[in-house]
Amino acid sequence: MADFDIKKYSTPAVPEKPKGKPREWADSLLFAVVAATLIRWATFEAYTIPSPSMEDSLLVGDYLFVSKLHYGPITPQTPLQVPLTHQTLWGTGLKSYSDAIQLPTFRFPGFSEVKRNDVVVFHVPHEAQFPADLRTNYIKRCIAVAGDTISLRGGQVFLNGQPGAIAGRPQTTYFMQVAEANDEVRQALHAQHVVEYESADGLPNAVASPEGAIGYYISCPADVAAYFRKQPYVKALTVVDPATGALFPDVADFHGSSALSAVPRRWRLDDFGPLPIPKKGQIIDLSPANAAIYFKIVARYEHNEGVTWQNGMIYQNGKMLTKYTVKQNYYWMMGDNRHNSEDSRFWGFVPEDHVVGKAVLIWLSIDPFADFWHKVRWSRLFHTI
Repeated sequence: MADFDIKKYSTPAVPEKPKGKPREWADSLLFAVVAATLIRWATFEAYTIPSPSMEDSLLVGDYLFVSKLHYGPITPQTPLQVPLTHQTLWGTGLKSYSDAIQLPTFRFPGFSEVKRNDVVVFHVPHEAQFPADLRTNYIKRCIAVAGDTISLRGGQVFLNGQPGAIAGRPQTTYFMQVAEANDEVRQALHAQHVVEYESADGLPNAVASPEGAIGYYISCPADVAAYFRKQPYVKALTVVDPATGALFPDVADFHGSSALSAVPRRWRLDDFGPLPIPKKGQIIDLSPANAAIYFKIVARYEHNEGVTWQNGMIYQNGKMLTKYTVKQNYYWMMGDNRHNSEDSRFWGFVPEDHVVGKAVLIWLSIDPFADFWHKVRWSRLFHTI
């Protein structure tokens, strides 16, 4: 019996047509965009400081690199948004988030966990109209971590009953009464880096106090305040009591609803707490005395369904909750410019899944009040945070 060789015949391969220059440029641009997006999401992202809430650790005009590697990059929550209305949402280009497809979040492993005194970028918790990863980014100092108890007495931070070692140079607002408002005082304010961003030249203007004394409202660290107390032109330097109205948790849902604590504490910016910071796995016994502390955790941050606020208590599907198990860690964030910072004292805890990254490096700093030749703050370039 003969053997037969079976051969496979095919049409000769047609050589691919070389890509034209426009196609090569388009492919290169697409690759660059994808690579830049991945780098930005997973490693480092650039930010700028627009407000003085972190003075003088971070100055208005500082440009930062924020590391996503320290705490681990987090997966996007909103890969697709479907607009439903014609009302444009500011700064986004989108029209509505009510039909957004939101995915469960997952954080990849990082170099470390959030630690006390880290300067952290996070999604602001109180913009409930947006998914978390499309909210405004804030930058503050982490003062307390999950499991800590925080309090402030006379502006001094206490952690777990002991004075907290706070990094940076926290600022306090004072009224500096002077014998005469003149160029000598203004030169001293400039030399001590006292800034007023609402002023045309960046220096505080002389005003009259409610009692009629002439002076300046200034925000500065303790060592600068000590310097001015020694100057002959300063008659008095007194801490300004920052009257702000009700704070967290008396206001249980900052800018979100009218939910108020059934048991008001009447805390103030400089006299606050004690307040425990929730920790993953912690079982909370809920009562009218503490329900306001945990309302946003149960209702928003941990994505429970059917949660409402009724008569000072948390309800789920019409049933009052008396116990709750916390699903993630939380943090307490505050600005270094303590009397000029909207922070956790107003809106409460920052959930772990809102944390973006750690501020690590100032790569550029621009003085908004300097002339052209002195615009760059050279001493701050490549300054680690």
